[in-house]
Parts: sequence; structure tokens; C-alpha cells
Amino acid sequence: MPQPPAVPIITLTTDFGLAGPFVGVMKGVILAHCPTARLVDLTHDIPVHWPVEAGFWLARSHGWFPPGTVHVAVVDPGVGTSRGIIAARHAGQLFLAPDNGLLAPVVGTRPDHCHRLDEAWRARQGWAAPSATFHGRDIFAPLAAAFAAGRIDLADIGPPAGEIVPSLLEEPEVGEAEVRGVVVAIDHFGNLITNIDGATLARFRRAEVLAAGQRFGLRRTYGDCRPGEFLALVNSFGVLEIALAQGNAADGLGVSRGAPVTVVSATR
Repeated sequence: MPQPPAVPIITLTTDFGLAGPFVGVMKGVILAHCPTARLVDLTHDIPVHWPVEAGFWLARSHGWFPPGTVHVAVVDPGVGTSRGIIAARHAGQLFLAPDNGLLAPVVGTRPDHCHRLDEAWRARQGWAAPSATFHGRDIFAPLAAAFAAGRIDLADIGPPAGEIVPSLLEEPEVGEAEVRGVVVAIDHFGNLITNIDGATLARFRRAEVLAAGQRFGLRRTYGDCRPGEFLALVNSFGVLEIALAQGNAADGLGVSRGAPVTVVSATR
């Protein structure tokens, strides 16, 4: 069994928001089972019932955490149903999520080190009986705490998962003359964050981005444009983003998640 870090770290990614007690209660359960845990809120602003964005951010964020970190992601429209719960080890860290496509961007669809939670095993742990609507508190929290404290390992919780549910987000289409992707997320500033990896732009001598019927030049940073100008850039997470200098690109263009984005060679 891998040794847990001296100070266990558990990150939380949910669509709970902060308007109610849900995040706080989940943290309370974790601390009751693992008092030494250090809890990190990755985000609780995932659009409700949309595991796609949770997986997108988790895949691009976990590399900034130390080995042994436990990542818990609960965006779970199937809570209380027969959907599975999976735990996977990847890149020296551990990930817990419902099996609804959320973890596929992180570990792939046939991960080598992934197990499915067995209900009979869970029932023997002495945890509170789970409600039908709050598995973040009743299952994910004590399970994360047990992993973080080093009391259990992957093989303890149930059988190998085999193939897991793929992400609902398709990979960008990469052709010789263009790359086609979509807007995955809109951040606090209204920037449109796409699923197009910045590395794919190297195929273009000078790239231009098409979205919402407009063309945007590729810049290094927001300050390279005058206030009120649109621009495209590769952001700090290594993906293509469309922004409005000192403004809100989502409002300015009238687009939302799922909007198509295309990268081509500049024509002028």
C-alpha cells in the first residue's frame, strides 16, 4: 500500500455552489474521518449536472498538486441510481468520482489502476447509511478520508473497473488546414475557454480563430490589445481562449458553452 503524505491533501470539485451547507458538511465528514486532512476547494462552480466541465478542469489542474493528493469530484446527476463509483490512481495521485464520464479526461476509458466501489464492502465500513441524494457526504467523503489516511488501497474497495464511461466531450477535429473544437467553460471574467490544446496551433505559421461569425488574431496576453478589442490566446492551462480586453467575451459575442471554434491560417 502506498504511504500517504505526511499531511493528507484532498481536493474537492463539485457543482454544489456555496449557497447552502453541502460543501461545508462534506468537509465536516472528511475531517471527522481524517482530522489531519488539508482540504482544497478546486471549484464548486461547475455548471449543475455537467460532469464534462469538471473532468476538463480536473485533467488540467491535478498536475499542480503534490504526489499522494486525493481528488474528489462530485458532479452526479445519477446520484442514488445504479451508476457506479470509481477510484483511480494516476500520475501518483488518487481520483474519486461517479462513473459518468467525469474521470475519462484524466485517466482514459480503460485505466490500468481503477476499481469500482462494491456496495457490500461499503456497507461493512460502519459509515452512516447513504441517503439517496447526497453521496458526496455519505459515500465520497468517508471514502476519500480513508484513502487519504492510508487505511485502504484501491483493491480493497471492489473489483477492477475495466472500461469506464467515456466523456461526453469529443476531442477536437485536427485536420491539415484547420482545427475544430468547442467552448468548454466560461470563467469569472467571461473568457471563452476551449478544448483546443495550444500545442496544436504550432501547425499554423500564423493562426487565426473563428467563432460567432468573427475572426480573432492570436495574441500573447490580454494587455496586447486595447480595451474593448477581442483576442485569442493560449491561456495558463495550455488551451485556446477567446477574450475581450477588459470586458466579457461571452456577453460581447453572445455565445455559451458548446459554441464551435475553428483555428485556421491567417489570410492577411
